[in-house]
Amino acid sequence: MARMLELALYLCLFMCLILTCYAQTCAKYAFSSNRVFKSCTHLPVLNSFLHYNYDVSGKLEIAYRHTGITSSRWVAWAINPTSKAMVGSQALVAYQLSDGSMRAYTSPITQYQTQLQEGELSFDVSDLSATYANNEIIIFATLGFPNNDTTLNQVWQEGAMSGNTPQMHATSGPNVQSMGTLNLLSGQAGTIGGRTSTQRKQDIHGVLNAVSWGILMPLGAIIARYLKVFKSADPAWFYLHASCQFSAYVVGVAGWSTGLKLGSESLGIQYDAHRTIGIILFCLGTLQVFALLVRPKPDHKYRVYWNIYHHLVGYTVVILTVINIFKGLDILEPEKTWKNAYIGVVIALACSGVVLEAYTWILVLRRKRSESAGKLSHGINGAHGNGVNAHTANC
Repeated sequence: MARMLELALYLCLFMCLILTCYAQTCAKYAFSSNRVFKSCTHLPVLNSFLHYNYDVSGKLEIAYRHTGITSSRWVAWAINPTSKAMVGSQALVAYQLSDGSMRAYTSPITQYQTQLQEGELSFDVSDLSATYANNEIIIFATLGFPNNDTTLNQVWQEGAMSGNTPQMHATSGPNVQSMGTLNLLSGQAGTIGGRTSTQRKQDIHGVLNAVSWGILMPLGAIIARYLKVFKSADPAWFYLHASCQFSAYVVGVAGWSTGLKLGSESLGIQYDAHRTIGIILFCLGTLQVFALLVRPKPDHKYRVYWNIYHHLVGYTVVILTVINIFKGLDILEPEKTWKNAYIGVVIALACSGVVLEAYTWILVLRRKRSESAGKLSHGINGAHGNGVNAHTANC
């Protein structure tokens, strides 16, 4: 009992420490300009914080802080009055110029591959300025909203600089998760509807392709290569192989179609290598399915060429699949457990292949030795057996 109380005490102290650190980072942050903001929210990604004062008349005074950033990066905070997306956002942009001074300006976002061109926003902006110190950029501004909205769609972002010109931000990981809602009255910030529709489609796309191309397809190849060695598994191995590969193809086509849909909805965001490998996999997989319809009989003179083609394409699909799944994981940047889980699956399949390869080779060599010994024994008894017996009888 005493140990439990001691543990509870340590836990309470730990939680208090965390809360204290959070308060120091956000609500208790002291601005060098002696400005005071009544509300503060810790944004979920990109080391960002939003401090603000909201007036019921529609006046919003903000200080957007982006920590842990170098002077060669730009930052932006935006409100989208019309939709829950990047395009249409009304942004406040800031970065340090090469001469050390800070530039802060407004930029309406009209396309995905924006160059953050300066322009007027759909609402009033005044007192716009920015500071950079201790690896932290802060944007100050006062905004006016004529419709007095109390729940906003906010977007925040950061990217690299080339000289004094902002470059395109990253299109994966936290950089595509940096959007959400903000309730000005409660101060509560959150993601828009939990995971966005695009993120859910990305999840579906990843799961479908990992299960189909990444697990079922290699499993079908293992079945074809190793089960057919066992005479008792014939023809069951073939039906298992065909069922596994066909199921993988059907589910894989669904995953591939989801990827095409994501591409069409994400104009300006391209992953050329991942997309190209995906198209190649779809084409090769389709060829494999149709190849079954023209499969020659086992004793046909062209069967050996069909086998070579079928094996080469099959192994190519498996190798490209593993590469592309890891590329997809790098793009989505999910929790490490997902990547580690698939690494575990690949290792398990590879180890199974190695063990079965060794075992079936031993089995085949033993079978060949047994067949050779049987032929030799049959040859002795058949070719010379009568002569030996006659000679013995004469003796």
